[in-house]
Amino acid sequence: MTKVTGYAATAPHERLEKFEYELPEIGPEQVDIRVAYCGLCHSDLSMINNDWGFSQYPLVAGHEIVGEVIRTGSLVKGVKAGDKVGLSWFSGSCMHCPHCLEGNQQLCATAEQVVVGRHGGFADIVRGHWSWIIPLPEKMDMAKAGPLLCAGLTVFNPLLIEGVKPTDRVGVIGIGGLGHLALQFLKHWGCEVIAFSSNPAKYEEILQMGATRVIDSRNADELKTMQGQLDFILSTVNVPLDWQVFLGCLAPKGKLHTVGIVPEPMTVPVFDMIAGQKSVAGSPGGGPAVIRKMLDFCVRHNIYPVVEEFPMEQVNEAIRHLEQGKARYRIVLKNN
Repeated sequence: MTKVTGYAATAPHERLEKFEYELPEIGPEQVDIRVAYCGLCHSDLSMINNDWGFSQYPLVAGHEIVGEVIRTGSLVKGVKAGDKVGLSWFSGSCMHCPHCLEGNQQLCATAEQVVVGRHGGFADIVRGHWSWIIPLPEKMDMAKAGPLLCAGLTVFNPLLIEGVKPTDRVGVIGIGGLGHLALQFLKHWGCEVIAFSSNPAKYEEILQMGATRVIDSRNADELKTMQGQLDFILSTVNVPLDWQVFLGCLAPKGKLHTVGIVPEPMTVPVFDMIAGQKSVAGSPGGGPAVIRKMLDFCVRHNIYPVVEEFPMEQVNEAIRHLEQGKARYRIVLKNN
């Protein structure tokens, strides 16, 4: 048995408390990681507060995990004790369904999720299947790598899925934890990038991160200047918007892709979609191969999130900081 110390929520909206638990004997294909850093994602808040209706308590959240392999099962491949690795939203998949065999393990119907029905990275040790334990590139900054494994992956995978080209004009809606990474990816992808933001205090930073222009998403006159101009729009927000306006910003054959979990159904004008041959889509993160590709791209172009670091024992203060909308732009928890 492996003893673990973490921080758990015992009920929705409650403070996290120190929580000790045990992991059973390690399986032949499992890997134990000593957690060095773990990002605090808005999805962790949703799980802690049971916003999605399937949280189980006590709940140890945290799924942007970076650390060192300390133990492996007898059949583990590709990683060994001492390796610096990362673990994202998924911690296992069946490896034999069509989606897994096609490299889309994130679509596996029986995929194991790090913080769903098991304990995650707000702890000193976490366990996963070797296929989802990702070796970090040699030159990667571990202190900033955690958010890349969720926020970074979430905005990187759509560029591959939708075939975004360097010649495209691309819009990003919402420049927060996800959006500020999307700007950096798209800049180095070669795209002309238009940022849609409602926070003027961020405009200078947004331009520095890669946007060529910032549009006030609450200004109807500014939005009109983008009508029919964009090949691709990536939405990172988790609140309802006037989707008809943004679909109007798409050029013919343009695509609106959402990665923000909006709680209400999207209302889209079907006639406009048909007339302009436009489409609306969404996606989760990506499989292990895409994670590796993204991390290599980040090292090549020195792409990292802007982070604020808190000690793991101050996880409740970090959560409050995020809930108050003060995070710039991702929070990382550090184990001593």
